[in-house]
Amino acid sequence: MLSIPDHPERNIIRVQLAQNFVLKGMTAEQSAELETHLVIVDGQKGDFLLQQGVHEMEQYFILEGILKRVVTNEQGKEMILRFADERDMETSYAAWRLGTPTPYSTVCVTKVRVAKLPLPEWVAFLERHRALKESFEYSVMRLMSEIMAHTITLHLLDAPGRVKRFLRKHPELFDRIPKKELASYLNLSAETLSRLKQRGKI
Repeated sequence: MLSIPDHPERNIIRVQLAQNFVLKGMTAEQSAELETHLVIVDGQKGDFLLQQGVHEMEQYFILEGILKRVVTNEQGKEMILRFADERDMETSYAAWRLGTPTPYSTVCVTKVRVAKLPLPEWVAFLERHRALKESFEYSVMRLMSEIMAHTITLHLLDAPGRVKRFLRKHPELFDRIPKKELASYLNLSAETLSRLKQRGKI
């Protein structure tokens, strides 16, 4: 892990952070302040950035690659709640506010680079910048609403409908996510997803 000033690609990283949908409205002073709290982490496919059930939480801003939010039950069965790529974020803000352990894990789907900071430091930063806090909290609510809508469609839509909805909502991710991962997210087998594509139903 390296701080941004010490990172050899610091200029690129600063541009990537400025493009993040949560951070893009910040002033130069706010960006400089936040930078002092951030470290850069590179993850490989399958690496866990956050484990389900922990109390030590962090805020992640995705610079490169794709993350997934995953819930695992006691039998080890996984459910993917969402994917997030460049310019997006991953957070456990709601759990932190409620004082509960993280209800999900954050896992690298591909090779990933993130900027991260401890969630208490991020929350303290937000408290000093109220407009940013309001925007961030709106983003958290929107993400939670999207996850709920996805969960509902798993029950209401047939297999082709689920795939078409994903294509409509996330066309930029369809060819970047391994088909096994995408099939799991859509509650399909990889074989079913492949068959739908071969038959021209998606």
